[in-house]
Amino acid sequence: MTTKLDGKNTYFLPFNQGSNGAGNDGGKGNPANPGGYPTAYLWEYVFQKDSMMDIVQKFIHLQVKEDKKLMSDGTERVTKKKTLIFPRYHQMDVVRKLIADVRENGSGQNYLIQHSAGSGKSNSIAWTAYRLASLHDDDNKAVFSSVVVVTDRTVLDAQLQETISGFDHTIGAVEAIGEDKNSRDLRDALNSGVRIIVTTLQKFPVIYQEVDAAAGRNYAIIVDEAHSSQTGSSAMKLKSALADTEEALREYAEIEGKSEDEIDQNDKVVQEMLTHGKHKNLSFFAFTATPKAATLEMFGSEWDDGSFHPFHIYSMRQAIEEGFILNVLQNYMTYNTCFKIAKNTEDNPELPESRATKIIKKYEKLHPYNISQKAQIIVETFRDTTRHKIGGRGKMMVVTDSRLAAVRYFHEVKRYIQEQQYADMDVLVAFSGAVQDGEDEVTESGLNVRRDGSHISDSQTKAEFHDNFNVLIVAEKYQTGFDEPLLHTMIVDKKLKNVKAVQTLSRLNRTCPGKTDTFVLDFANKKEDILDAFQPFYQETSLEQEVNTDLIYQTERELLDYAIYNQNDVVAFIEVWNKPGKQDERAMGRMTSVLKPVADRYNLKNPEERYQFRRLVRSLIRWYSYITQVARMFDKDMHKEYLFLSYLIGLLPGETEDPVDLDGKLKLEYYKLQKTFEGQIRLENVDGQYVPATSKSAQGNRQKSTLDEILEKINEKYKGEFNDSDRVMLGALHDKLIADKKLESSARTSDPRIFVESIFPAAFGTAAMESFMESQESYSALFEDQSKYNAVMSALAGVIYREMRQ
Repeated sequence: MTTKLDGKNTYFLPFNQGSNGAGNDGGKGNPANPGGYPTAYLWEYVFQKDSMMDIVQKFIHLQVKEDKKLMSDGTERVTKKKTLIFPRYHQMDVVRKLIADVRENGSGQNYLIQHSAGSGKSNSIAWTAYRLASLHDDDNKAVFSSVVVVTDRTVLDAQLQETISGFDHTIGAVEAIGEDKNSRDLRDALNSGVRIIVTTLQKFPVIYQEVDAAAGRNYAIIVDEAHSSQTGSSAMKLKSALADTEEALREYAEIEGKSEDEIDQNDKVVQEMLTHGKHKNLSFFAFTATPKAATLEMFGSEWDDGSFHPFHIYSMRQAIEEGFILNVLQNYMTYNTCFKIAKNTEDNPELPESRATKIIKKYEKLHPYNISQKAQIIVETFRDTTRHKIGGRGKMMVVTDSRLAAVRYFHEVKRYIQEQQYADMDVLVAFSGAVQDGEDEVTESGLNVRRDGSHISDSQTKAEFHDNFNVLIVAEKYQTGFDEPLLHTMIVDKKLKNVKAVQTLSRLNRTCPGKTDTFVLDFANKKEDILDAFQPFYQETSLEQEVNTDLIYQTERELLDYAIYNQNDVVAFIEVWNKPGKQDERAMGRMTSVLKPVADRYNLKNPEERYQFRRLVRSLIRWYSYITQVARMFDKDMHKEYLFLSYLIGLLPGETEDPVDLDGKLKLEYYKLQKTFEGQIRLENVDGQYVPATSKSAQGNRQKSTLDEILEKINEKYKGEFNDSDRVMLGALHDKLIADKKLESSARTSDPRIFVESIFPAAFGTAAMESFMESQESYSALFEDQSKYNAVMSALAGVIYREMRQ
């Protein structure tokens, strides 16, 4: 169907139910209809008078989008694009089914909506919020006092305001508590009954005690991208602010064998416990494409067999088959990085194995030769593939595993582009804060420069990438919530697991005219890893059974075995913590004093015991926070222990670890990139199911080994079939160049670009020829392969320049 007839340019969208019916797991198309045509739902249901009146009044709206473009003269050109929005079938279906269920069952239910990327989630949330805000019961009383939309995406705030306000101005205010407002604005909006409030979860801990009593007030809470944040302390404070605890109080009084009046509601321990579990006045509507096990248990529908399932599904499979998103696994290529690292010292110190291994891997990752080899592949992949896509407008994202790696890749990619004199590509970098690179401290806005020399602020990076640049190198930025339809290619140089892999690679799946496929080149993950990450979310995701509360008690028993604290310590702490009124500095001091004997016993343990104890404490806090969101345990002693441990963990110092100094003690001897897979990673048409979580005993590799032993293990893991052409000849060349006094003088007085491009190549050529004369066998590969010669030279240029200026 379409909302605009425009001749050859008419744009039709599928209006199918899905192969297994609307809201169910399946692919494109419609189910067979025993009573007639498969498309009979159109005239029998959608086009019926009441249905069409509902669609016209409550779904159809005119979406106005402003496109801002910075002109060459510095002015801003704004163009408005108007689009008539009609709901897709699954959007109409989920809103109607949610409203029908609330009408029948009232408030107090939880709903998990598993809708894939490409489902139009923002509009679905807006329609749901609007309908819930205007929903009345049989007595014409509003079912919900306010609808609270909880999101971490500030962009969505404005979009929701515009969408909801565009429907109907009579429902009252829509208020977004964005970055320009504080927690007090959220409190005032809740207390005054604003119909729809858009906010972030992090604003609740500040005001949870200041919201008016919830008795008689029902709240609908719409959660955008429901993930693990919903099991943390901020989510608990949201419930503390909004929950009507009357029913919970009756339950607790019954368990204690007392009347409700006999329960001391000023007891802060009791106050917290009464917010646990589900509440009749709170309805949660959680939207996500990738539900975790915790999300399923918290918001999913429990079936008779004890398993948990989404209330409504629009699967990744259906979105791909209907053409709303692209299959990002269609063209996938993986590389294996093989290397051998040797000592550059006679010493063989004993080092903490896990920390030393991380440092050695980081050495290889940031090694100039590694960066230069991959930078060459990045640029040539763009030239061979990306720039020919989407009518020549295709863009590339490079995902790195650290901010420093992003900076190094940025410099090397730019250097290689200039060396090759490619005029058709330009690169941006994105990371947060400032990064120390040798003597230099660099920022995103400091590195990103337009061709006219003006700097690009962080807030302008996204628009500049869309308008004027075609490669974006990122570190923990733009991996979620970034919507750039022209993004065609992704280079991955970072380990990605589970939901993170799906979210990151899904940046490529947006469609636009002329975009027919995507391409991923992965240096860090195997084909099997990516398949394992995507498969659970391809169709319906479910949880086999609820988490066992025995996990908490099992962890508690393990903690008590350390004899660091006992119940007397817990009681003494709670006496101070539970004093009426707000906590002040003195209260914190008194609590710290009570905890000091516990900390002293902790300090008597050996480092390994202290480490394992801290891990168990964090596990218990995490399990308890999660389980009490789902169920009411009403175990007052356990809640006291949870509070005690929550404060104790902040007081326990981590281990003071001696620094592992391997600077100048390592050298990269061999290096090779091997293609290991090319083709489509095929997902199977099966549902993904989580098995129940189990408690894992604390563990961690904290043993010590010699540097030789550590290197042997790493080299065994990353070994390859090396020959002379794979030898990295940086060591001897580095020593020759660093001893060149004339070169050092030039480095101290020259601009880095002039040094790298004009001065260094001649000095490198001399050093390379001298090395060849000394050992023709070792250095012949350098002169037989021009790309290797250039790679070694560029790898050394920056290093020599930095070292000579220190």
